Amino acid sequence: MSESPKISLRDVHKSFGDKVVLDGIDLDIGDGESVVVIGGSGTGKSVMLKCILGLIAPERGSVKVEGVETMGMATSEREKMMRRIGMLFQGSALFDSLTVWENVAFGLIQAQHLPRPQAKEIAVAKLAQVGLGAEVGELNPAALSGGMQKRVALARAIATDPEIIFFDEPTTGLDPIMGDVINDLIIKCVRELGATALSITHDMASARKIADRVAMIHKGHIIWQGHVAEIDETTNAHVHQFVNGLAEGPIQMEVLAP
Repeated sequence: MSESPKISLRDVHKSFGDKVVLDGIDLDIGDGESVVVIGGSGTGKSVMLKCILGLIAPERGSVKVEGVETMGMATSEREKMMRRIGMLFQGSALFDSLTVWENVAFGLIQAQHLPRPQAKEIAVAKLAQVGLGAEVGELNPAALSGGMQKRVALARAIATDPEIIFFDEPTTGLDPIMGDVINDLIIKCVRELGATALSITHDMASARKIADRVAMIHKGHIIWQGHVAEIDETTNAHVHQFVNGLAEGPIQMEVLAP
């Protein structure tokens, strides 16, 4: 990577009791690059993401955003950094007590203290970017389908025009067609913003579509990374097994004997 990475992780370790989740993660994400981290459930994808966001503190290692160390960062500095980050949560994580437009405008109102009329105008514009009309903004999230909720969550993620966007299992729970719609919207929104994107998923159709580069995490390590076009040509047995969904291979699932 020729330029300094937008996000850089070095030797990041995190354990919960005796369970080692991250065991020396090294990963760079370039400015404007879309990186997808793949891996099975429980391999450390979500924990890695939470360490970058500062929701979890690693035991040791380095997490830098634009060259600035975030480990031990003061609360005020972290809040400033978070204003430049958007997040699409697994399951959308919309607030049931707020209307759709209030969900989209949540960060604008709460963090940036914009007046509600101005925040609503931006929210309606962001809803339009993900293919939803202004009338949807007046509904409650419970009135929406899963696919529409995911679009609203994407609109919220881009509402502040972030420089960095994190996507946590963006297509989980969606049928293949709606999943592909969300993938297309992710590509469109990230390109329009010129943002850097980090996604975590086990959905290979999504990874192949939205990634510039793919990295695979297994047992707390990044065991392979490369351009998305290289993923089907790699000789790495773990990657081959995972991307092809094979039961036989070096990745053994823990199952209870009958």
